[in-house]
Amino acid sequence: MGIVSEEAIDEFQELMDKAEEPLKKTFERVHQGYLRENLGRFLKARDWNVCKAHIMLVECLRWRVDNEIDSILSKPIVPTELYRDVRDSQLIGMSGYTKEGLPVFAIGVGLSTFDKASVHYYVQSHIQINEYRDRVLLPSMSKKNGRPITTCVKVLDMTGLRLSALSQIKLLTIISTIDDLNYPEKTNTYYVVNAPYIFSACWKVVKPLLQERTRKKIHVLSGCGMDELLKIMDFTSLPHFCRRGSSGSSHHTQSANCFSINHPFHQQLYNYVKHHYETQGQAEPAKQGSFHVGFPEPEAERCVIAKTIESELHKFENCNGLAMSIGDRKASHEKLKDDET
Repeated sequence: MGIVSEEAIDEFQELMDKAEEPLKKTFERVHQGYLRENLGRFLKARDWNVCKAHIMLVECLRWRVDNEIDSILSKPIVPTELYRDVRDSQLIGMSGYTKEGLPVFAIGVGLSTFDKASVHYYVQSHIQINEYRDRVLLPSMSKKNGRPITTCVKVLDMTGLRLSALSQIKLLTIISTIDDLNYPEKTNTYYVVNAPYIFSACWKVVKPLLQERTRKKIHVLSGCGMDELLKIMDFTSLPHFCRRGSSGSSHHTQSANCFSINHPFHQQLYNYVKHHYETQGQAEPAKQGSFHVGFPEPEAERCVIAKTIESELHKFENCNGLAMSIGDRKASHEKLKDDET
C-alpha cells in the first residue's frame, strides 16, 4: 500500500472517529479488529476518494443498524424443511481454502432456481453467509495465518444456464446490490467455469460495461477449470463441479456437494445460528416469518448491466422461438409431402 493510500486511510479513520455511537458499534462487527484493511475496502470501492468512501461506509452502517444486521446470525430460517428448500434452490457453499488461506465459495449460477421460498428468505440466507464469512471464517483464518485475511474467492458454475434466468434477474440484482454497497471488495477473484454459449454471448456485451477494477477480477476458465484452479488451491478444496469428469452442479454425492445442507459448511453455519438463537433464552425458533431487510437502490452501473443481460437473453429467446417456428413449419411441410405420397 503506497504513501497516498496510507494517508487516505488516516484521513478516513479521523472521519470515522467522529461517527455516532450506534454506527461505531456496528462498524466493530464489520472490521473485526482489522480497521485499516476494512477502511481500505471502502476507499478502493470509491477509487480512493475519501469523501465518497466516507458517505458509502456511513450509509452501509446505517443500513446495518436500521435492519438489525448485527443480530441476523441469531435468526434461523425455520422450519428445517424451509431451510432445506432454500439450500436446494439457492446453490451456494464453501468448498475449502486457497493455498493463501482465502475461503473458496462455490455458486451454482446456472442451476439455482430461487423458486421454493420468498425473496426475503433468499436475501436473509445470502446475508447470513456473508456475515458468517466476515465474523467467523475470515477472523479465524487471519488468526491461523498470523496476518489479515479479509477477502474470499468465488467459483461460479454456469452449468445449466438457460433463458429461464430472465426470471431471476430482479432477485440477483437485489443480492448483488447489497454486496456492492455493504460488502464491497470482499471478493478477491471470480472464476467462471462450465460456461455454455449463452454465457459467452452475454459476457461479450457485459464486459465492456464493467469498471476495469471489476473486469480484472473475473477469469473465465476453460471447461471445469480444474487445471487453473489447482494452481491456487489443493484438490480437496476444489468445488465438486470443478473436478474432472464432473457434469456440473447436480450430479454428486451429498458429502462432496458443497451446496448440500449436509455439507460440513452448511451444518456448521446452521448450528452456529441455532446456538446463537438459543442463547437468547428461547428454546424453539418461531415457526415462520423471514428476516426482512431493506433493499438498497442499485447503482446506475448495476441497472445498465441488468438491462443489458435481460436484453441479450431476450434476443436468445426470440432466436429460439424463430428457430422452433421454422422447425415446426419444416416438419409440417415434410408431413404434408408424406400424406400426398
